[in-house]
Amino acid sequence: MLWHLASLILFFLPLSSAAWPNTPFRTSGRWILDATGANVTYVGVNWPGHGEVMIPEGLQYQSIPAIVSKIKSLGMNTVRLTYAIEMIDQIYANGEADVTIGVALFNALGRTNGSKALEDIVRNNPGFSSTTTRLQVFDAVVAECARQEIYVHLDNHVSKAGWCCHPFDGNSWWGDTYFNTKNWIRGLGYMAEHAKSWPNIVSMSLRNELRQPYTKPNLYQTSYNWETWYSLSRLGADAINAANPNALIFLSGIDSSTNLSAIAQGLSLTPGSETFSLSSFHYADKLVLEIHTYDAAQECAAFEKKLFNLGFQTLDGSTAKNTLPLVMTEFGFLQSNQTYKNVYVTCLGRYLPAQRVGWTIWVLAGSYYIREETQDYDETWGLLSHDWSTWRSPEHIEEGLKPMINASLKVESPPKNSGAFMSGVGGARHLGWVALLVSVLGMVH
Repeated sequence: MLWHLASLILFFLPLSSAAWPNTPFRTSGRWILDATGANVTYVGVNWPGHGEVMIPEGLQYQSIPAIVSKIKSLGMNTVRLTYAIEMIDQIYANGEADVTIGVALFNALGRTNGSKALEDIVRNNPGFSSTTTRLQVFDAVVAECARQEIYVHLDNHVSKAGWCCHPFDGNSWWGDTYFNTKNWIRGLGYMAEHAKSWPNIVSMSLRNELRQPYTKPNLYQTSYNWETWYSLSRLGADAINAANPNALIFLSGIDSSTNLSAIAQGLSLTPGSETFSLSSFHYADKLVLEIHTYDAAQECAAFEKKLFNLGFQTLDGSTAKNTLPLVMTEFGFLQSNQTYKNVYVTCLGRYLPAQRVGWTIWVLAGSYYIREETQDYDETWGLLSHDWSTWRSPEHIEEGLKPMINASLKVESPPKNSGAFMSGVGGARHLGWVALLVSVLGMVH
């Protein structure tokens, strides 16, 4: 009889990996929940695809499975995959046909270097050829992430493809030199439509690091404000939701994604008097805030207070006017054997897990096809070495990053006043059933 009961329990015991990715996600207060109601904490890395070639970086050095396996080996569960609106603009200009990677590489690197890069990419990724399109490369990266059970967050990083970010690059704010608002809305909708067939697409951003458009002083003086941000962010969010109602939508603030204070505190969206309201969005349970920090912190308590005032207050239901989930989608630093020990890094390593906030570190890339006119540019902030084969700072990986990952994904007890079980990726939400099974089997013995 007891063995029969145990068999029934095993039959009905849900296996978290079998249902992965448990989409669509939704939000409840400050929490991100999967389709089963389990809490999800984003823990991952940025993989750039917004450079001049407009495909994910690193494929001239390694295969897609090899790169994704590196991410998986850390225990990460998320890739923030970036793209440029220019890619979609070119598709529309080309009769809605995407550009091949052969053409993209030649255009960005020149015929000689582009041909060499194409040869290397195809050798490492034999499923590709010169006629493979850019979006097919994105598809392949996402498919491999799905195979290894890694979520994808799709990030619109820039309009004109290239390195980001500074206030003089023409990509800063709606109406800037390269930041065409209509094309941006069209591009968000296009990518949301394209990506909705990806089983592991869980969220999309509106725009990376909105900032002062110093190339256009009049635009800066008349338009760089919270009122404009609110009006146009709603249009972008509407475009994503219309194409893919299942995707979470990440809202960044102003000042290069470092400032969400007006949202969290419910301040007037100046120069107007309107305030941020979730009721302005019929998909309010799909909204997440994102924040960045690159801070020369000298003292942890002061750094934490600054982060609280700039946006982390949204997590505090007792003081925030608007309570939403928050993910730190960028922080980063020089990958050396000493930098990871500084105040900025060690403070974030403790603070983010303690706040139960998700994060994606900048950056995976050990090098770029081209950055700021330098081909094969070495990325000293990259987790990976120049040829993407090993970790640039093994000490940081073992002593800093892995402990932070483990702390962020550890099983949590349910938060007060919440029915959601807290766990990194929902992996322990059925521990009660396991305990019952163990008890039953113990009775048999």
